[in-house]
Amino acid sequence: MLKSLWHRWPNVLDVIKFEKFRRLTMIACVMVMMVTLLGCSPPPYEPTSLERLRELIAQAEGNSPIKPDIPANYNRDYLGYLPDDYYGYGESRLTEAQQRGLQTWYFWTGGNEKFFRDLAVLSNGEADFVSLLDARPDSELFAGQPHHLQRNERFQAIGVINDPGCKQATEPDEYGLWLDVCDQDPEAVGVMGARKFPNPNFDPQKWDVAQYYEQEEGVKVEPPYRIGLSCGICHIAFDPRNPPADPENPKWDNLASAIGNQFLREGGLFGRTLPDEDFRAEVLKDQPPGTSDTSRIATDHINNPNAINAIFNLEARVKLAQDPDHQEVMNDGTTQGVPRILKDGADSVGVALASERVYINIGSCSDYWLTLHDPLLGTRAQKPFDIETAKKECPYWSLTDGRMADAEDFLKTLKPMYLKDAPGGEAYLTKDESVLERGKLVFADTCATCHSSKRPSADIAADPEQAKQWYRESVLSSDFLEDNFLSDDNRYPVTLIGTNAKRALGTNAMEGHVWEEFSSKTYKELPSPGTLTLENPFNADKPIEFEIPEGGPGYYRTPSLISIWSSAPFFHNNMLGKYVGDASVEGRMEAFNDATEKLLWPEKREGIIQRTDRDTHLEIGRLTADVPQGTPIDLLANLDPRNTPRILQRKLNSNEGAKVLGALVNLIPDDVLAPLLLRNNSAPDFIEDHGHYFGSDLPDEDKRALIEFLKTL
Repeated sequence: MLKSLWHRWPNVLDVIKFEKFRRLTMIACVMVMMVTLLGCSPPPYEPTSLERLRELIAQAEGNSPIKPDIPANYNRDYLGYLPDDYYGYGESRLTEAQQRGLQTWYFWTGGNEKFFRDLAVLSNGEADFVSLLDARPDSELFAGQPHHLQRNERFQAIGVINDPGCKQATEPDEYGLWLDVCDQDPEAVGVMGARKFPNPNFDPQKWDVAQYYEQEEGVKVEPPYRIGLSCGICHIAFDPRNPPADPENPKWDNLASAIGNQFLREGGLFGRTLPDEDFRAEVLKDQPPGTSDTSRIATDHINNPNAINAIFNLEARVKLAQDPDHQEVMNDGTTQGVPRILKDGADSVGVALASERVYINIGSCSDYWLTLHDPLLGTRAQKPFDIETAKKECPYWSLTDGRMADAEDFLKTLKPMYLKDAPGGEAYLTKDESVLERGKLVFADTCATCHSSKRPSADIAADPEQAKQWYRESVLSSDFLEDNFLSDDNRYPVTLIGTNAKRALGTNAMEGHVWEEFSSKTYKELPSPGTLTLENPFNADKPIEFEIPEGGPGYYRTPSLISIWSSAPFFHNNMLGKYVGDASVEGRMEAFNDATEKLLWPEKREGIIQRTDRDTHLEIGRLTADVPQGTPIDLLANLDPRNTPRILQRKLNSNEGAKVLGALVNLIPDDVLAPLLLRNNSAPDFIEDHGHYFGSDLPDEDKRALIEFLKTL
């Protein structure tokens, strides 16, 4: 019945696609996720004005015979409260389209509140956002309940940004929940990026808040609300030019829309209630702040969280996507100039589909998406997400699709945040122009070929001497940083970059996997970059040889260096440099200085291997193991339980297995178990902070000068 109704619904997607594609639409999100998205070429449709496009979208939404679980007061132009003066930057105000885009970025969930309620049930309450945001005081806890985070503890504990328009509850609401009080926005729930909606399955007659918090049966009780997440949960953070006096109580002008939350502890969102002896708790606890594991759901069986992107100079990246070396063959055989999105450049079919994929990946259209994979453990093979099926069966596909043009308009307003504009920032910048000029020349000679979107013509680039001179003149020019994305947005083999390979080895966009239709034919035909020689944490004399599969994995896209002073630690996994956890200018510069020292003087790096800090137990499908303290987390976190040989499962699920794992902790490899564990590891790269040694052979004086220039980006 649902499908037949959808076939009769006006196919507004056919009307919308061309304009959105022509305008190089862009949006990004990550929960786990979060992502910078950019343009693509148009399919062959007749031109339509943007205003006419919006009329068609609104008409289609109004005429749709299908009414999904959308709040009765749904308004495309207004989703949540922001102060009037928040719509301006300096003396300029946002246009109406940009204001609508800002609303999308901050508040649009794509209907994923249903998914997160389903996830709470599937996880037996382990990932329950209603519980997470219920700030009931200790005096109101039920028997056996752990402490609930209070509003003034959230940033320190899990790095989320409190909504300045809300305040701590002083009494329970009508349902006995202590959710933040948000007088100006009924859908606000106290945290930026989290939204509260009525639960259509809620039955007031059956509601019992005490029963809801019972360990065994509580998950069956439907709460009064569903909590959805927008892009803001990962991307809204503190403005480094105007940090809050109290990070637990920020003001509106302390917030930046798309800096990327370097303080978010995603593990605290999804596994805060896991018992300490659960191995999964160790995995989530050791996830670096400011990262999102965007392939946790659907899983690629690799523990590979990546840094949450900032979004700056979007126009420059859109322009770069049209260069000849950004041409990719699409799945239909056409060739388009598109950006390489995500850390590995896997999203490579243009903005529109990449935008939709991000929302799908955080729970939109979940009734269909969840049929294609096991969302928690990955115990069954993935099936590709079929775009045509989603268009027909998921109302939120078109609703999200219709918001992207305005979102692009908003994101194009976001410009770099310079240290000189931060309080006390000038004190960190050199006053010696000769040092700064030397730093620029070092950057031109060592960094700019990858970390600049301003590039020489092909004939100049073909001559090394001409190219060197061109880059020097470019970097020394007064407008070098103006509209510069500070990245060439190209993919490079991880065998060349040398950083930890786990994120590059993700498989979800390969042929036959869940995001197959969201990666280009070019991506799926990428050759293997070769064999990685990796350090063996159990036997330094026997390095691990890992052959990278062909078909997409094994590459990293050049990250942008815009406002790098504000975003340390570095690398795609936020593992180069110490985490300070301080949003002040002083705190950011402490992190920056430590990270740049370790970047350019690799001998100062720690060779970090994440290990369990206590004895734990792992149970995934048929695979069970007692895991002793000190075990490298990725030794087991990167195992695919579907492909783990039975002999390995038997050895892990035995007294002998526990004993041998204990021996491994003491660096005494077992003749059978150790090779099996390493051989069946999806990404046996255990050291987190190695690689990217470019510039490490420079004279110290050049390194110091380069650091001074990096502070100005």
